[in-house]
Amino acid sequence: MAKLSVAQAAEKFNVSKEAIHNRIRRGSLDCVIEHGVKHVLIDEQAQPKEEPQESKYYAYIEDENISLKEKIKELEKLNSTLRNQKEMMLIEEKKKIEQIYKERDEQLKQLLNTITSKFLPHLEQRFVDEKVDDVVDVEALSSEPIRLKRFLKLKDYKSAKNQRIKNRFKRLVGQDERVVRKEGKIYVDPVKYDYRDLLE
Repeated sequence: MAKLSVAQAAEKFNVSKEAIHNRIRRGSLDCVIEHGVKHVLIDEQAQPKEEPQESKYYAYIEDENISLKEKIKELEKLNSTLRNQKEMMLIEEKKKIEQIYKERDEQLKQLLNTITSKFLPHLEQRFVDEKVDDVVDVEALSSEPIRLKRFLKLKDYKSAKNQRIKNRFKRLVGQDERVVRKEGKIYVDPVKYDYRDLLE
């Protein structure tokens, strides 16, 4: 009578260790426990006890069930690992995106500061200069009335708006002291009068 460990018996019968434990529980294999270790007793001369066909079927199903459970555990563990990795990747990507937007915001702020500090003062000065030029042009005309055509030319309006303003002035001839007609021409005095209400 040979005495084998569970692993040796599994190798001898070409089955899993769980299958050996199952056969021991069913009584198709004898065993002894020595010092807390289970050993399988096998008569090397005799063939292992034949199990009934139905028992073999149930044993096969049970072995497969155990194998599937082990695979399920492995897959669940792998799934958990992959889920954790995915969450870490998403967190890292989120941080990268936030950093990119932060850097772009900083770049935009620097660009706006550069534009404001370098170009805006020049634009403001140019605007002031243009307004001063307009005042000088108008005041250079002294307080004498000038032709409406010349006055509108200084304003540099588009032709459509220019025509609308002319029509307004024509309708006020003889009704508004700011608009006078001399020799068939309309005259205005921009130094003496304010025409903003007619230029809108």
